[in-house]
Amino acid sequence: MFPEYDVIVVGAGHSGCEAAVAAANMGSRVMLATMNMNTIAQMSCNPAMGGVAKGQIVREIDALGGYSGIVTDHTMVQFRMLNRSKGPAMWSPRAQSDRMLFARKWRVMLEEHPNIDFWQEMVTGIIVKGGVVKGVRTGMGLEIPAKAVVLTNGTFLNGIIHIGEKQFGGGRAGEKAAKGITEQLVGLGFEAGRMKTGTPPRVDGRTLDWSAMELQPGDDNPGKFSYTDTPQLEKQLPCHIAYTSPEVHDILRTGFDRSPMFNGRIQGLGPRYCPSIEDKIDRFADKDRHQLFVEPEGWDTCEIYVNGFSSSLPEDVQYKALRTVRGFENMKMFRPGYAIEYDFFPPTQLKTSLETHLVKNLFFAGQINGTTGYEEAGCQGLMAGINAHLAIRDQEPFILKRSEAYIGVLIDDLVNKGTKEPYRMFTSRAEYRILLRQDNADLRLTPLAQKLGICGADERMIRVAAKQDAAQAIEKFFEEYSVEPGQVNRYLEEQGTSPIPQKVKLQGILLRPQIGMAGLRSVLPALDEFLQGYEPEFIDLAEINMKYEGYIQREQERVEKMNRLEAVRLSDTFDYQQLSSLSKEAREKLSQIRPRTVGQASRISGVSPADISVLLVHMGR
Repeated sequence: MFPEYDVIVVGAGHSGCEAAVAAANMGSRVMLATMNMNTIAQMSCNPAMGGVAKGQIVREIDALGGYSGIVTDHTMVQFRMLNRSKGPAMWSPRAQSDRMLFARKWRVMLEEHPNIDFWQEMVTGIIVKGGVVKGVRTGMGLEIPAKAVVLTNGTFLNGIIHIGEKQFGGGRAGEKAAKGITEQLVGLGFEAGRMKTGTPPRVDGRTLDWSAMELQPGDDNPGKFSYTDTPQLEKQLPCHIAYTSPEVHDILRTGFDRSPMFNGRIQGLGPRYCPSIEDKIDRFADKDRHQLFVEPEGWDTCEIYVNGFSSSLPEDVQYKALRTVRGFENMKMFRPGYAIEYDFFPPTQLKTSLETHLVKNLFFAGQINGTTGYEEAGCQGLMAGINAHLAIRDQEPFILKRSEAYIGVLIDDLVNKGTKEPYRMFTSRAEYRILLRQDNADLRLTPLAQKLGICGADERMIRVAAKQDAAQAIEKFFEEYSVEPGQVNRYLEEQGTSPIPQKVKLQGILLRPQIGMAGLRSVLPALDEFLQGYEPEFIDLAEINMKYEGYIQREQERVEKMNRLEAVRLSDTFDYQQLSSLSKEAREKLSQIRPRTVGQASRISGVSPADISVLLVHMGR
């Protein structure tokens, strides 16, 4: 009934969709298996993509040929560049999406791909022979052969939904949990754990008093995620901000005795950086109020997402408390918030390619690895799809360094440090974040996509080359163009910086912290005329390169030092137990994680600098 596929992807969430596209765009024949074709790429939680560090990840996915950025650009209802008041390493794009259009666009793009087939049914297990995955087994007992399998099961593995004292099986509201895979993997020797996440109530926007909330509009000149020619957002929907109050908190506390989080029914740890509302008022009892971001679900729906009010309290408590929020006095609820508990597999059981140590050609990606967030899931799916394609052709895996991408930081953290709570990406996790900016993801990663042979990378490289050439031309103009005191001194004094006594090069003026490209264009007609021929994105890149040249150079020097350790390869079969000079913990961790390089070994929790010295001495370094 079925041919042998190159890659089978189990699960069609953000991770599964990117995995299927990545493998298919490299030439693999792919099957995407899902329990429900109508929920492909469903935005299970908030209707948004991007945010702090997450926006950088979406741009990296796009630079490597993934579809998340393209889909977001086609379906967003609002765009904001966060942290503009900070340095460019912190600038993070974020978009509100139309939930229904987002899923529809993803499905259309997947169905248009000639290398992707679909199967709607629960996958209950994998087929393993001689330590190698050979396909999947479905609930109807069908066996579908494949050379590689990528598991992207999200929150569905033995999922349990909690609302107050009620609990029932499910992987998402209205959808059943997936059974069988956890039990089989544990039988094969994998370690499993439990995690928890949650979602807030959805409410009827027609019943809210918008005038009682703070308006949060999109940017005046909205940007995009994709480096390709996606449509420009011309009209936007506003978001709003509301606040809880001591009265709201008091009402919520009346349900604590029925809360599954407080009475012990939920065993898994929840996301530290996205706590439920009851967790917030318990942990931050000194706070009189908390922000609620009131977000539209799309152009053609009145459904509203109450970001910041995630809860598993009884529905009557949620309803009463929300109705006490200013602007929500007449609110009607579509459905209450809930918590969901699900199985995950500690990611220290993976190689940096996301292939499992125990079963060859079996890959894990997304929440099964203990992460949270669409963006974190999507980038893992992309990498797992690429590496599944490479693995079945006996080619070297594609591994991104920490200095190359936030994706590299995320996977390196997961594999080397593991996680006991849902992992979320932040700019603070990246030690080279000046290099890993959202504006240069294409310069960093598209050349790598071209080397891999990812479909469309050659066309993308034309734009990359144009961007590099433009930035160099702009920088050269600033190096060579001189300005007279009379041209700029009034502007300089207005900005609170000292005037120039004589003619100077324009670049020296731009380096002043108070001075920006836009201000200089307003007082120098020649500069404005020169820049008219360049895209804003290209101009921003040139300005950042000039302003932060010293910082960028220092960070590159740090990268080069670390790369010396990354160049020292370690054998996958090396017996660390024989090195008695290593600490006992180092021997255990190195034997479990099997680092590919000494650099990776140095980042494993429990491996000390002394242990690294022992390794280097043993290797004659």
